[in-house]
Amino acid sequence: MGYFYVVCEWIMRLAYVNLLWIVFSLAGFIVLGVSPASVSLFTIVRKWLMKETDLPIFQTFIQTYKKEFIKANKLGLIMLVMGLFLYTDFQLLNSVGGTIHYILSVPLLIITFLYCITLLYIFPVYVQYEQKPFQYIKNSFYIGVINMHITIFLIAAFLVLSFILKAVPGLIPFFVVSFVSLITMGGALISFRRIESKQKKFNLQN
Repeated sequence: MGYFYVVCEWIMRLAYVNLLWIVFSLAGFIVLGVSPASVSLFTIVRKWLMKETDLPIFQTFIQTYKKEFIKANKLGLIMLVMGLFLYTDFQLLNSVGGTIHYILSVPLLIITFLYCITLLYIFPVYVQYEQKPFQYIKNSFYIGVINMHITIFLIAAFLVLSFILKAVPGLIPFFVVSFVSLITMGGALISFRRIESKQKKFNLQN
């Protein structure tokens, strides 16, 4: 019964923060709401994974949302512009035929893959460290590439999650964002610890 209670408690928590993310994303008219709502969500999930499970969820969410609104939106808009730039490149490339299309497709696909890796780690890095917007982007890219095996594991976990949600679509509005944040933050914390451990060993050797 104890394990059953813990599982039910986690389910309720994840459903609740997922609902908060939706409400506060809409409160910022999506474009200005998604980034601060995501930062708030990842802040709470990070605390949970670090055994801080007794925090007031709503109070923590709204305080983080207000505090990080401008800074999170700066970072979000930078990532949005980069994504739109890549989307435009793909649209232009599709209008070009022949050999040039295939030659240019390869580097563009590689750049897009690296962009996706950066996007995957951007919010975990944001809630873990205090940095400037472009430092978040640089370090998210660096951490994702350095820990490629963890990145691949995260991608595989998302594929499994997509199959589950496809089989039970009723879970999507209640859990999809919170599940993604839980998986991503868990993998990111492992990556952070590996890098910090390597840095400590390097400092001891020098």
